[in-house]
Amino acid sequence: MSESQASAEPEWAALAAIDWGEQKNFWRLVPVGSGQAEQGELENTPEAVEIWAAELHQRFEGRPIALILEQSRGALVYMLSKYPHLRLYPVHPTTAARYRGTFTPSGAKNDRNDTGFLLDLLCRHREQLRCLEPETPEIRRLHFLVEERRRNVDEKTRQNNRLTACLKLYFPQILRWFDDVTTPLVGDLLERWPTLEQLRRAHPGTLRKFFKQHNCRSAELIQQRIDGIYQATSATPDAAVVEAGTLITHGLLALLATLRKNIATLDQRIQEVVQLHPDTPIFASLPGAGPVLVPRLMVAFGSDRNRYGSANEMQCYSGIAPVEVASGKSERVRFRLACPKFLRQTFHEFADHSIAQSVWAKAYYQHLRGVEKKDHHPAVRSLAYKWIRIIYRCWKDHKPYDEAIYLNSLRRRGSLLAKALPLATGAGWKTVAGFQKFSQNNP
Repeated sequence: MSESQASAEPEWAALAAIDWGEQKNFWRLVPVGSGQAEQGELENTPEAVEIWAAELHQRFEGRPIALILEQSRGALVYMLSKYPHLRLYPVHPTTAARYRGTFTPSGAKNDRNDTGFLLDLLCRHREQLRCLEPETPEIRRLHFLVEERRRNVDEKTRQNNRLTACLKLYFPQILRWFDDVTTPLVGDLLERWPTLEQLRRAHPGTLRKFFKQHNCRSAELIQQRIDGIYQATSATPDAAVVEAGTLITHGLLALLATLRKNIATLDQRIQEVVQLHPDTPIFASLPGAGPVLVPRLMVAFGSDRNRYGSANEMQCYSGIAPVEVASGKSERVRFRLACPKFLRQTFHEFADHSIAQSVWAKAYYQHLRGVEKKDHHPAVRSLAYKWIRIIYRCWKDHKPYDEAIYLNSLRRRGSLLAKALPLATGAGWKTVAGFQKFSQNNP
């Protein structure tokens, strides 16, 4: 927390802590100017929270109360955030656990005592904590949607792996005939002909019509598949394996169909929200940011331009910036572990996609891989580190990204990256009509 933030703190009526539980919440409170702590428990229901918050509002005449808790998102946060007199200070569970471990090295723990440690952390180190400032409804909506979409995609990948493993047992030819077994084409084919024997009994005309109905227009590819079907040999004669495999496949196909439908619904709603957001042109201008990554980058930065004082704050918070560990004569830099994993994943995936779309990003990545001998993922994180600084500036200035302007800046500043561009990408500067012009072709 900066000095300006600390000086802008309101005059607190009380400091409080609450420890969340599935059935009950334990709370502890100290009125400002009183050394006497109060404590109690609270049913984990909206009605009980409503009564508790209303009592505090009446008791302290609506004056602000600082409240610390081990959630930044979750049921309790959403219950409490609607009360303007409660200012929430979320802390990471790891932070709370390490603070508690300072005083209880034995590892002893219970929910009631945890509120005491949380309250002590709030009283003594509030300047190190950040008060929760809710995002706009559009960003919060996008946050839920993009994370849920990612969970659906990950689940689809998991079910795809299960289906692939199952087909290898009794129908491995499907994996050779089709690149992606999660498509509606493969799903409909296996629903209609779940085994190789049944598929081989189908008439060639029926198979040809089936493929055309599923938008397979290549006559050569259709014929290759039909020939492969009639030439194929069963992987196993074991009826038990075949029967179990078909039943498992049927269930997995139903799961995949549901996931495809869910992802399509989420994509549609995400695009509807994105199209109406004023920051869309900024993030849509980034090379490699398509319909999936644009909303994720919008969520990453949010709408509050004062939330991050510098690009370095975002680099550290997202986990892209490494951590320096120094002790005595030993000093090393390592991967940052404590961070929002989905946020780090967003920047990592965007940087990876930008390599094929941005001239300087490709040059920088190739330099890291070739000259500095970095592996793929460390190189992509280094590239993401640079991208965050660029995107942060565009976001703060409300300006879309312009590759030509950035390349011109690299050349003007005499950057080593600008000198590496012709070697790494075949791009370079050439004189056209007396002016220096950047060209992606060899001059």
